[in-house]
Amino acid sequence: MDAILSKGSLGTLATVATVLQFLTGTVICNRYIRKKSTGDTSAFPFISGFLSCFMWLKYGVLTEESTVMLVNFIGSALFFSYTVVFFVFCVNKREVIRQMMLISCIILSATFYTMFESDAEKSIRIIGLLCCCLAVLFFASPLTMLAHVIRTQNTDSLPFPIIVASFFVCFLWTAYGVSGWLRDVACAGESTDFLTCLLLLLQGSKSSWRNIGRNTIDVVCDIPEAESFL
Repeated sequence: MDAILSKGSLGTLATVATVLQFLTGTVICNRYIRKKSTGDTSAFPFISGFLSCFMWLKYGVLTEESTVMLVNFIGSALFFSYTVVFFVFCVNKREVIRQMMLISCIILSATFYTMFESDAEKSIRIIGLLCCCLAVLFFASPLTMLAHVIRTQNTDSLPFPIIVASFFVCFLWTAYGVSGWLRDVACAGESTDFLTCLLLLLQGSKSSWRNIGRNTIDVVCDIPEAESFL
C-alpha cells in the first residue's frame, strides 16, 4: 500500500493521466483541420494551457522536480501546437495575436524576475503562487461557456468527459503535492478540483436549467426543484 501511495508512484500516475488529458486537444484540432475552420470557438483554452504549462515548467526547474518538468514540457509543446493549428484556421487572427502577446509579457516578466531575484525561496513562492492562479484559470476555461449555458438552458456545450478527466488529474496532483510536501502543487490541485466539481454539478443539473425561465415564486415555493440545485 505504501508503494502505491509513494511520491514516485503518484508522480507516474499523475504524469500519464495529465498527458492523456492534454492529448484530448488533438481531437479538437483534427476537427478544425477537417472543417478548415474553428467556427465560433475560442483559442483561450489552448493559450491558457500553454501559459500554465510553461510556468509550471519554470516552477519545476526552480524546485528541481523532474516530474513537474517532464509533464509540463510535454504540455507546453502540445498546447503551443494546438494554438498554431487554431491560428491557421481561425477568422479573428488579431485576437489570437493579442492573447499571445499578453502571455508573452507574463512569461518574460516571470523570467526576468527569477533571473534578478537573489532570494531563491522567495522566487519559488512567487512563481508557485502565479502557477496556482494560472492552473485555476486553465481548468476554469470551460466556464467561458457559462453564459451560453444559461442562455440556452442546456449544458451540452460543456465538455463532460474532459471535465471528469480534469477532476481525477487534479486529485492525483493534489496527492502528489501532499506526498512531496509541495505546497503550491497541492494548493493548485485542491483549487482546480473545486472548480471541476462545480462544472460537474452544472453538467449534472440539466433538468434544473429548464426551470430557469419559471417565475421566482414557483422556484422558491417548489421545494423539490430548489433541492435539485444543491
